[in-house]
Amino acid sequence: MSSTQDQRGPRSQRSQEADKPHRRKGERKYSCDECGKDFTVKASLKMHQVIHTGERPFSCGDCGKSFTGSRSLKRHQLIHTGERPFSCGDCGKSFTESGNLKKHLLIHTGERPFSCGDCGKSFTESGTFKKHQLIHTGERPFSCGDCGKSFTESGTFKKHQLIHTGERPFSCDECGKSFTQSGSLKNHQLIHTGKRPFSCGDCGKSFTESGNLKKHLLIHTGERPFSCDECGKSFTQSGSFKNHQLIHTGERPFSCGDCGKSFIHSGHLKTHKLIHTGERPFSCGDCGKSFTQSGSLKTHQLIHSGVKAYSCDQCGRAFTQSSSLQSHLVTHSGIKAYSCDVCGKTFSRKQHRNTHLRIHTRHDVYSCDQCGKLCLTGTKLQRHMFTHSEERPYKCDLCDKTFKSPYDLKAHQKIHTRKTLQVQLL
Repeated sequence: MSSTQDQRGPRSQRSQEADKPHRRKGERKYSCDECGKDFTVKASLKMHQVIHTGERPFSCGDCGKSFTGSRSLKRHQLIHTGERPFSCGDCGKSFTESGNLKKHLLIHTGERPFSCGDCGKSFTESGTFKKHQLIHTGERPFSCGDCGKSFTESGTFKKHQLIHTGERPFSCDECGKSFTQSGSLKNHQLIHTGKRPFSCGDCGKSFTESGNLKKHLLIHTGERPFSCDECGKSFTQSGSFKNHQLIHTGERPFSCGDCGKSFIHSGHLKTHKLIHTGERPFSCGDCGKSFTQSGSLKTHQLIHSGVKAYSCDQCGRAFTQSSSLQSHLVTHSGIKAYSCDVCGKTFSRKQHRNTHLRIHTRHDVYSCDQCGKLCLTGTKLQRHMFTHSEERPYKCDLCDKTFKSPYDLKAHQKIHTRKTLQVQLL
C-alpha cells in the first residue's frame, strides 16, 4: 500500500506542476517602469535600469571612461592593452571579442541569413536587419528636444545631441583636431600615419575605411540600388538618395543666421558660414593660397604637381579632375539640356542654369558694399571688389608689370606663354 502511495506521490506533484502557468521560452517577464521595455531575466532588467539612473560605477584606470557594466569595462580595457586574442584564419584580422570575429567571418563566407520581406535586402546580423526594417515602417522613436529631428536608433540620437552641446571629447595629439566620437578620431589619425589598409582589387585605389572601399567598388560594378520615384535618377548610396529627394520636396532645413540663406545639408551650411567669418584654415605650402575646405586645397595642389590624369579622347586636352573632363566633353556634343523657364536660355550644365536663374529671382545674389553692384556668385563678387582697390600687389615675374587681382595677372601671363610658343614654332 505504501509503495503504491510512493508511486502516486511524485505523479501527483508533477500533476500539480503541470497545472501551474508555465512561462514559454523567450517570454519577457520583467518590465522596466521607466520605459516599459521587457526582459526575460531579472539581472538584464537591473543592467538596463542603469541607463535611466545615469549611474556608471565601473571606471577605467587608464583614461577615466566609465561604464554601466563590468563586462563593458573589460572589453574597453583591451583597447589600452592592445590585446586581440581572436584572429581570422582567412585574412589574419584580429578582434578583442569572439562575437566580432564571428560577424567578420560572414564577410568571407558571404552568408546573409537575415532577409527583408519588403525589399529583399539581406543582412549578416539580426540587429542590422531590425534597424533596416524601421526604414519601411517609418518609425523614428528617438526625437531631439532641441531641433525636433528624429532617429531610428538611440546611438545615432546620442551622437546627434553632441552637435547641440558642442562637446568633442576625442582629440588628436598630432594636430589638436577634436571629434565627437572615438571612431572618427581613429579614422582621422590614419591621415597622419598615411596608412590605407583597404585596397581595391580592380584599380588599386586604397582607403582608410572599409566602408569607403565598399562605396568605391560600386563604381566598378555600376550598381545603383537606390532609385528616385520622381525623376528616375539612381544612386549607389541611400544617403545620397535621401539628399536628392530634398530637391523635389524643396525642403532646406539648415538656415544661415547671418544672411538667411538655407541649405539642404548641414555640411553645406558650415561651409557657407566661412564666407561670413572669412576663415580659410587650409593653406597651400607652395604658393600660400588658402581655402575654406581641405578638398579645395587638394584640388588646387594638383596645379603645382602638374598631374592631369583625365584626358579628352576627342581633342587631347587634359584635366586634373574627372568632373572637369565631364564638363568639357559637353562642348564637343553641343548639347544644352538645361533650359531657363523664364527666358528660355539654354545651358550645357545644370549649375550654370541655376546660377543664371538668380538674375530673374534675385535670390542668393551677392551685393557690393561699395557701389551696390549685384553678382551671381561669391567668387564674382570677390573679383569685382578688386576694381575698388588702388593697390596692385600682383607682379609679373617676366616683365615686372603689376595688377590689382590675381585673375588679371593670370590673363596677362598668357601673353608671355603665347610668345614663347611662337618662338618655339619658328
